[in-house]
Amino acid sequence: MNEPLAERIRPKTLDDYISQQHLVGKNGVLTNLIKQGIIPSLILWGPPGIGKTTLANIIATESKRPFYTLSAISSGVKDVREVIEKAKKSGGLFTAKNPILFIDEIHRFSKSQQDSLLGAVEKGWVTLIGATTENPSFEVIPALLSRCQVYILNSFDKNDLIALIHRAIEKDEFLSTKKIILKETDALLQVSSGDARKLLNIFDLLVSTEEEIEITNELVLEKIQKNTVRYDKTGEQHYDIISAFIKSIRGSDPNGAVYWLARMIEGGEDVKFIARRLLIAASEDIGNANPTALILANNTFQAVSVIGNPESRIILSQCAVYLANSPKSNASYMAINQAIDVVKKTGDLSIPLHLRNAPTKLMKDLDYGKNYKYSHSYPNNFIEQEFLPEEISGTKLYDPGMNARENNFRESLKKRWKTKYDY
Repeated sequence: MNEPLAERIRPKTLDDYISQQHLVGKNGVLTNLIKQGIIPSLILWGPPGIGKTTLANIIATESKRPFYTLSAISSGVKDVREVIEKAKKSGGLFTAKNPILFIDEIHRFSKSQQDSLLGAVEKGWVTLIGATTENPSFEVIPALLSRCQVYILNSFDKNDLIALIHRAIEKDEFLSTKKIILKETDALLQVSSGDARKLLNIFDLLVSTEEEIEITNELVLEKIQKNTVRYDKTGEQHYDIISAFIKSIRGSDPNGAVYWLARMIEGGEDVKFIARRLLIAASEDIGNANPTALILANNTFQAVSVIGNPESRIILSQCAVYLANSPKSNASYMAINQAIDVVKKTGDLSIPLHLRNAPTKLMKDLDYGKNYKYSHSYPNNFIEQEFLPEEISGTKLYDPGMNARENNFRESLKKRWKTKYDY
């Protein structure tokens, strides 16, 4: 069959929709909105292949509204305006049944394209549903975002994905005629990376030419290695490639970094997505071993936002090579993770009185701020005192990295604090 399996068994109703119970379960927020006939403009945010497009279709069907769709990759301002005009004619203005305009990958829309949606959303000509894999706080203009509710779709878990395979075997007209035995599923789940669409398309690839087949991990890996291009031509290794890119930088390999960068550029990846990941790597993997890395990464993000393709590749390459060659430290990253873990375990501990703010006489009478020592009043702008709650006094959270700059941090801390920072 020419139609992909993911399309053949696409859910048509909320009852058929797997996962996202917080949104579409019996008491889910979207379930209740559909029952009430009140559908606000909204943004569906989640990883690829999680069912954002399917959910938008179901919302339109169950709320009995006209449905129009655009892809942010191939549509311009003219296309947006044309669809809005069609939508205005197909639905009553300012009624509860105004048409739904679905925009896939809305994060790829430019500011001018997003601006062209504002009037239609504000005046009620359309109900906008946008789908994005990127944080809408960064990628959707504030004026549009303020007019939309944001709903997060969670990644499928193992049980969800296995349930999808069983549904395909039972419900698909083509597959239901075959004898398919699911002996092992680990490899299937691994190569699909939680992407339901990718999972189903790989599964279809495995069983389409066989009347009887037993699915094993060995079979999956053997078949997929021979047919990588067939199932990856739509760029479904998005997260695997960015992972390889970041790990190359972390591993101080500029060759690997520029290779995976080239793969993303040639695959049409959003340059701001790449630059954002460089920003994260500059802090998480380099940190105070070289603070300039974060400055360079931030400048890279600003530059590619202004310049765009094809020249952005040069700026991204410069930054990636710099980060790969930079000394590495995850000390700050580990420190905040450990601190958050302590907070979760110990709860809302009382703030020591000497650290509290005392703007009123009553607070001073209650000893707020009493015995606090102002560091600048002491030699070398330092005086030893406790800055943690009493219950966790002496807890070590920051362990300087093994690099020239943080070795200086370590020696300075030891000199000031003696045994408190005796690593």
